[in-house]
Amino acid sequence: MEAITCKCGNNTKDEKLIAILQKYKKEKSNLIQILNDVQETYGYIPKKAQTNISEYLNIPMAEVYGVITFYSRFTLKPKGKYNIAVCLGTACFVKGSEKVLDKVKEILKIDVGQTTEDGLFSIESTRCIGACGLAPVFTVNSEVYGKATPEMVEEVIEKYKKMG
Repeated sequence: MEAITCKCGNNTKDEKLIAILQKYKKEKSNLIQILNDVQETYGYIPKKAQTNISEYLNIPMAEVYGVITFYSRFTLKPKGKYNIAVCLGTACFVKGSEKVLDKVKEILKIDVGQTTEDGLFSIESTRCIGACGLAPVFTVNSEVYGKATPEMVEEVIEKYKKMG
């Protein structure tokens, strides 16, 4: 098997990234599986991984970036231990999800796409969580909170703060 080197900066090897790439043939059709593994390993798709994937699969960096930004499950920035996603789809929006999102931002003192300094929370908005009957809806990681209110947001965030 051909040796794989990763351009990770400071002449360091990233053994985790090398191990991911070695699992797959150098075929463009493996891009999404590689990105899934990288996302699972790092919690996001770091720039160094994008560069190495591009070179490994011999595809343009723009193509790697395009796939990452097309699929909502991939992220370019680290997320907090608890990622809060507020649905802004039509059903949720008309039921007040914007107020829910405003409350999340107010409590955590960060904006959408940001992570708290302690790395505990991050916020994102999404176009649909798929639970319109429970609108407005938000999630914390994979836990769904329906018929959400700003008051509920306070309770939920407190619960996760206590869990650390």
